[in-house]
Amino acid sequence: MREPKPETEVRAARLMAARRMMKRMALLALVAAIIAVVLVARGSESPSIHILIATAIGVGGTVLMGTALMTLTFFSSSSGHDAEAGEKLHESDDDQ
Repeated sequence: MREPKPETEVRAARLMAARRMMKRMALLALVAAIIAVVLVARGSESPSIHILIATAIGVGGTVLMGTALMTLTFFSSSSGHDAEAGEKLHESDDDQ
């Protein structure tokens, strides 16, 4: 039978996994921003540099924010903290 990992090792492993995931998502956000800028540039004859910069920041930021929030949700759910918070909430409801 395997011995459970100490909490610090588990936390460090989750943090490393989250960092790896965020690096991948940053690359995905960069690729999405590049594709969006290329499509905007192809769509008009002479797009303003301001439109291209705003498109890159908007698309890249949106993709990065969405993937960051989903990654945090996934790791929060897998860590067990959500279940502990739910149990404490139900216990306080039962006390009243």
